[in-house]
Amino acid sequence: MKFAICNETFGDWPIERGFELAVKHGYTGIEVAPFTLGSDALAITSAVRSNYRRVAESFGLQVIGLHWLLAKTNGFHLTTEDVGTRERTATYLQELVKLCCDLGGDVMVLGSPLQRNFPAEMGHQLAMRNAAEVLRSIAPTLERYNVRLAIEPLGPQEGNFLNHAYQARELIQMVGSPNVRLHLDVKAMSSEGPPIADIIRENADLLIHYHANDPNRLGPGMGEVDHRPLFQALREIDYRGWVSVEVFDYSPGVERILSESMTNMKAAIEATVS
Repeated sequence: MKFAICNETFGDWPIERGFELAVKHGYTGIEVAPFTLGSDALAITSAVRSNYRRVAESFGLQVIGLHWLLAKTNGFHLTTEDVGTRERTATYLQELVKLCCDLGGDVMVLGSPLQRNFPAEMGHQLAMRNAAEVLRSIAPTLERYNVRLAIEPLGPQEGNFLNHAYQARELIQMVGSPNVRLHLDVKAMSSEGPPIADIIRENADLLIHYHANDPNRLGPGMGEVDHRPLFQALREIDYRGWVSVEVFDYSPGVERILSESMTNMKAAIEATVS
């Protein structure tokens, strides 16, 4: 399997230091949070884009794409009733598609709960319709640049929109583009109810990206979740995408997070073939 690390893990380190550590521990991909390059994607210059890609490739790393698409932005929202805000959000997402392509990536993970949660009086179905409208409008740009958008279900601790994989499937069907597919995250799936391995198997037809982590906000194998059946399920469905490590608690330190996550994932994979 192909392993990536999310670049915000490196904090304010020089990018070369982070990339060197990633390679040392066996990662071959980098997943980029746009805010690490600039607060506004429109202001991230071509020089910054090309330099980031060049440095990554000089270490033998591939920039696989983007996540945290709308994090740390202002004025954007996916489900709002305000038409102007939805139109601005679509325009910004189109710029992120170009950023993704410029960096050499081809997948964008749509999480960003603060920019998609809806007021209780709206109801989930209206929120879905508004989100689908935004995503349908960017589908031609996704297709033009050969970038895929991966819809991410998130747990209720993050918000109220798309708490379950079946809801993300419904949104994907509403959009109706081959370039809009599904992302699954271990931390998020742990709150759904069914066994995580079953969720993986049930969504094999749409799954294009995967985050390995734990509900305790650390890396895979650094908490209570047993990742062996999860990697077994990924093997059974012949998953060919990236397994990207995304953590939210950086207190153990960057090197320990990268080292233990990779060691634990490899051990879990080995257990599926022993």
